[in-house]
Amino acid sequence: MTSRRTLFKLGLTAAAVSSLWALPAQAQEVLKIGVNGVMSGEAASWGLVNKYCAETTADIVNAKGGIDIGGKKYKLEIVALDDKNDPKVSITNAEKLTSQGVKYIIGPNIDTTALAVKPVMERAKAMNFPYAFSKELYKAPANASVLGMVASYQVGPIIYDYLKTKRGVKSIAFLARNESDAKNQQIEGVQAAKKLGLNVVADKDSYEPGTKDFMPVMTKIIKTKPDHIVLSGVAPADAPLLNKAARDLGYKGTISTETGQDAKILAQVAGDKAKGFMSVGGASTPEIQSDAMKAYVEAYKKRVGEWNDEAGTKAYALEMILAVLQKNPAALTDVGAFKNEMATFSMPNPFVKGGNTKLEFTGNADFGRRSQVGVPLVVNEFDGKEFKPLFVGTIKN
Repeated sequence: MTSRRTLFKLGLTAAAVSSLWALPAQAQEVLKIGVNGVMSGEAASWGLVNKYCAETTADIVNAKGGIDIGGKKYKLEIVALDDKNDPKVSITNAEKLTSQGVKYIIGPNIDTTALAVKPVMERAKAMNFPYAFSKELYKAPANASVLGMVASYQVGPIIYDYLKTKRGVKSIAFLARNESDAKNQQIEGVQAAKKLGLNVVADKDSYEPGTKDFMPVMTKIIKTKPDHIVLSGVAPADAPLLNKAARDLGYKGTISTETGQDAKILAQVAGDKAKGFMSVGGASTPEIQSDAMKAYVEAYKKRVGEWNDEAGTKAYALEMILAVLQKNPAALTDVGAFKNEMATFSMPNPFVKGGNTKLEFTGNADFGRRSQVGVPLVVNEFDGKEFKPLFVGTIKN
């Protein structure tokens, strides 16, 4: 009996020692990053790609034991909320995230929702990285938002000039989704086209969100006989239907948009009738992808099941956030420290091979300061099944 008790005690001691060795030296810190964007409805692809990109980065970082910031290891936790493209919901989401102490939020995805959360972000002394193009978000005195991609008014003139010089386009028509950001894109696109000497044959036509029959509005556009049609602010679910309507009506010209699109939806709904459709592509073509980007693509596929070209652009926001936090750990709790770094921050672009491309904040030309993630500008063309890189351009710093 005594022998058994002794063995039992020894067993407990061994187990205790074993469990002590199994414990980490200290509990790992958690760094929460928010995602607030549209993840349902016609524009769901935009916000879902934001969410999946952030989660993919977290998967990669956490698999390596976390990220070292100021001598401490942090596990990344992504808190993603669907704003349903509704400004009221977006405000609620922003308040919920900031109340949890989240200082950096990716999204929202359109002007109305991004502008709605602007006061919340400023009040909470937090920062967000929207995919919305209103300059009001990025120009002083605004100070809480950083544009996460290339804006429509930056890419539009480059596409139109390409069409004019390479495709012989002389006349152009603009059709917009009837929302403030899409209408703004239409106005800016019209101005850019006119500066290039193109004949704008339609400049105010629009359709209501939720439209499923695009034949009437497309009939009106085609009657103006444009060489090219711009779908301003078109949602990923609407783009294939608009392309299909145009081709079913016999339109032979070219079609483009300045917003990111989903090749899978285009292929399923429109197929060859969307062939030649041009849009802003992911910021990393296969030709320029680094090994790190190739690994990121595989990690994204593992999480989501398939690659989305737009993820090539949206991979950059969290990459930049983490890099700045590593450079200045004070920015973990003080976004003022983050803002101070933005004017001069520069690092080799990890997603582009060669190591010579710099990743910086940009935007001086359009916003008067660096309040934009300097992602590469890639324009894609749909071949009926997937997007292919058409050309790589540059924007003014």
